[in-house]
Amino acid sequence: MAAGDRDEGLITFDSVTYRYPGMALPALDNIRLEISRGEFVGLIGATGAGKSTFCQALNGIVPQFFGGEFSGSIRIGGDDTIDVPTSRLAARIGMVFEDPETQITATTVEAETAFALENLNVPTAEIRRRVDLALASVGLSGQELKHPANLSGGQKQRLAIAAALALAPDIIVLDEPTSQLDPIAARDVFAILLRLNREEGLTLVVASHASEELAEAADRILLMDAGSVVEDGPPDRLFADIARLKHCFVRPPEIAQTFGVLARLSPQAVPEQPPVTLDAAIAAIGPLNLRPKSSGRGPDSPVVRDAGTAALSVHALKHTYPDGTVSLRGIDLDIRQGSFTGIVGQNGSGKSTLVRHFLKLLDAPAGAVKVQGDDVAAFKVSDLARRIGYVAQNAHQQIFCDRVDKEVGFALTMQKRDKAEVHAAVERSLAAMELGWAADRHPISLSRGDSLRVAIAAVLALDPEILIFDEPTTGQDWRGALAIMEILRSLNRSGKTILLITHHLYLLPGFVERLIVMNGGTVVLDGPLRDVLYAGEQLELAGLAPPQTVRFAGKVAGLRPLRPLGPDDLADLVADGSGQAA
Repeated sequence: MAAGDRDEGLITFDSVTYRYPGMALPALDNIRLEISRGEFVGLIGATGAGKSTFCQALNGIVPQFFGGEFSGSIRIGGDDTIDVPTSRLAARIGMVFEDPETQITATTVEAETAFALENLNVPTAEIRRRVDLALASVGLSGQELKHPANLSGGQKQRLAIAAALALAPDIIVLDEPTSQLDPIAARDVFAILLRLNREEGLTLVVASHASEELAEAADRILLMDAGSVVEDGPPDRLFADIARLKHCFVRPPEIAQTFGVLARLSPQAVPEQPPVTLDAAIAAIGPLNLRPKSSGRGPDSPVVRDAGTAALSVHALKHTYPDGTVSLRGIDLDIRQGSFTGIVGQNGSGKSTLVRHFLKLLDAPAGAVKVQGDDVAAFKVSDLARRIGYVAQNAHQQIFCDRVDKEVGFALTMQKRDKAEVHAAVERSLAAMELGWAADRHPISLSRGDSLRVAIAAVLALDPEILIFDEPTTGQDWRGALAIMEILRSLNRSGKTILLITHHLYLLPGFVERLIVMNGGTVVLDGPLRDVLYAGEQLELAGLAPPQTVRFAGKVAGLRPLRPLGPDDLADLVADGSGQAA
C-alpha cells in the first residue's frame, strides 16, 4: 500500500506514561505518536528500553492485566485501549511473541489456527475459510493435520502468525518473532511479513534486534530508550546514525558499520550517509578503488589452534528418535582441548542431539562418544557434570532456588562438599560473573541477561574443563550479546574448552576459531571461521546466510581476497599506512 493511500491515525499514543506496580521508573514515558494504516513499523532499543511494554499496551494487556499507573491514552481506530476489554481488542490486534511455543496449545495445525475463532463463536464455514486462507498466507497449506510439536522452529512461528491472521485483524504486533530462528527461517518470516504488508495492506509493528532485516522491510523505525521514543524516522536515515544507535546499545546493520569504517579510511570516496542495506552498499561502492595492504597475512588466517588431545569426540555416531526421525547420520568429530568452537545449522539439523550425547542425556545406539578420551558409557550423568558444564538456551529453566547464592552452590551442596569449600566456590563464581551484588536476590527478580549469568556461575562453581553453551545470546540486545561473548572468550583464555551453539553468525568473528556446520544430521562444513563463512553456496544449502559484511565483501572484487569478517577488519584496506584507501 502506497504511503499516500494510508489512513492517518489508526494507532494514536497521546502522552502515554506507564509504571509497573512497585517500580520506581516508568516503562513508558510520555509517548506521543501516530501509526497509519498499512505502515510497517520497526521498534528497536536495548533490553529494558520499553519495547515489549509498548507492544503489550497496544492490545490493552498493559495496564489491564498487569495493573500499575497509566496516564494518557492509546486509541486503536477510535477505541480507547483502557475502555475496551482485551478480548475485544484481540480481534483487531493480533499478537505474536518471541517464543511461539508459549502460544501454541492445540494438537493440530488447523485446530491451533482456529482456536481463537471458535472462542469468538465464528460460524464453522467462516472458520474453515479463514483457516485455509491464513495457512496459505504463511506457506503451511498441506500441514493442517500435523501436530505443532513436529514443526520446525520457523514453521511454529509461521503458525503463530497464521493464528493471528485468522482473526482478520487490522494490526499484527510481533515481539522478537525471529530471535529463536536460524537465519533462513528468520529471513522467510520477514518475507512473509513484508508480503502481508505490501500486498494485503496489513499494519505491522515489529519489535526486534534484527537490524538488517528491519532496514530492508520497515517503512519507519522507532528507537526507544528508557521508556521514551527518542528517534522516529525512515530506516535509511535512522540506521545510518551509527553513533546514536551505539549510544542506545542498538546494533547498527553490519553494512552501515562497514561504511563507517570506510569513511574514516577514505572520506572522499563514500557517501556522507552510510547505506543501510546490501543493495544500497553495492551501488555506493562503485567509486572506491580498494586493494589490500601488504601485511603478509594470508586470506585464511587465523588458523584453528591445535591444543593437543580431544576434549570431546564422536565416531560414526547415529541417532534415531522413537518417532522415526533420523537426527544423526554417522557423525565423526573431534573438539580439541582448549579450543573455542562454534556449531551452527538450521533448527532440526542435529546440533542439540549431538550435545545431548556428550552429556549422556541420550544413549548412543550406534557409534562412540568420548569425553577427554573416556567413553561416556562408563559415566553417570552426575559424573559427567563435573567435566562438562552445560548452559541451556532458556537459562531460567535451569534456575529453581530462591536465592542466587543458593542456586550457584546447589550442585556442590548436593555433592556434600564442605561448607567452606562451597562458600568459596560460590563467591569465586559470582565474582567471575560480576554478580556479587545479587547474592541474596531472588533469581526471578533479575533480568534475562543476569539470569543467564547466574546459570553460568552455577556451572563454573563445579569448575568443569569443558563448557557447552546452547544459544546463550537468544533474546539479548547487542550489549548483552557482546558481553556474553566476552565472558566465553575470557573463559576460553583461562583454559576452558568452549563449544557454542548459535544462530547468530555475525557474533562469531573475533571469538570463535573453528566453525562446524550441520545439516540433516551430518557435518557439511568444518574449518577455520573465515573459510566456512565464505563457503557461499554450501552455507545456503545448509539453510544459513553468512553475515552481511561477508556477503558484501564477496560481491566486491577488491575486498574478496581480504576475507574481512567485520567492519574493523577493513582497516587492512589502507595500502600505504597513510590513512587513505589506495
